[in-house]
Amino acid sequence: MYSLFSFPSRRPARYAGTAAKFILALCCSVVIASGLNDTGQVQCYDASNNPTTCSATVGSGNSANPQQDARYGRDARNAAGLLTKTGGGVAGFDYTKVSNSGTPLTSAASLGANATDWACTKDNVTGLTWEVKTTSGLRSLNHSYTWYSNSTANGAHAGTLGANTCSSSLASFNNQCNTQNYVAAVNSASLCGTSDWRLPTRKELLTLVYAGASAAPQIDTAYFPNTSNTSTWTWWTHSTNALNATFAWYVDFSDGNSYASGKTVNGGYPVRLVRGGP
Repeated sequence: MYSLFSFPSRRPARYAGTAAKFILALCCSVVIASGLNDTGQVQCYDASNNPTTCSATVGSGNSANPQQDARYGRDARNAAGLLTKTGGGVAGFDYTKVSNSGTPLTSAASLGANATDWACTKDNVTGLTWEVKTTSGLRSLNHSYTWYSNSTANGAHAGTLGANTCSSSLASFNNQCNTQNYVAAVNSASLCGTSDWRLPTRKELLTLVYAGASAAPQIDTAYFPNTSNTSTWTWWTHSTNALNATFAWYVDFSDGNSYASGKTVNGGYPVRLVRGGP
């Protein structure tokens, strides 16, 4: 049985009973993305749980470990050479790099501050476009933020305004490094030519988890570099925990799971913004 603060990433949840269904509806029903990525798992496991290639006798309906993830979905079609992509990406993922001015780029584009340099990544499966972190400046991966939102979607707990944990990059916001101020600053800068950036929901951020990664971070680093800093792999989401409004969800890219943490956690966590949807 899963704890209230830790659910496995993007696996079908099966609950019994009215109370459990009510909890699931409260915490997990908001999905803004138009599609859902596969997990990135391309490896099957034999009867001894050793990694092996999927085949008719490994991972199939009649094997010791039947119905394995790697045999189905976009990842399996990609492995078989049957998946057509708009852009690139590992396994069944399909990403396109986007410039500072908002135009699509080739996979060879590099991060930079010029109008034609790479700054964002579009997920062609979900329709969402994501901020790409840098190593310095406003969008540095080394900055952290407390969770704060004064909107009605905060679960009746706004969080905390925070302190200067983002290298004075939010000086115009009294150096209160919190999620709401960071969203406002990125929108003011018109990242990738738009000003409708927001904090992702828990389910949206989980669509980036690449479960087939051989080591952390569990994300396609070719399209999402700078995902871990020296102290944390965890990234805030906008989702308040349904059972305790003083907690908000984050995704840990060291293991691909989501957990809930106190909104007033000292120092906070990094943020990766998103925009778009259906």
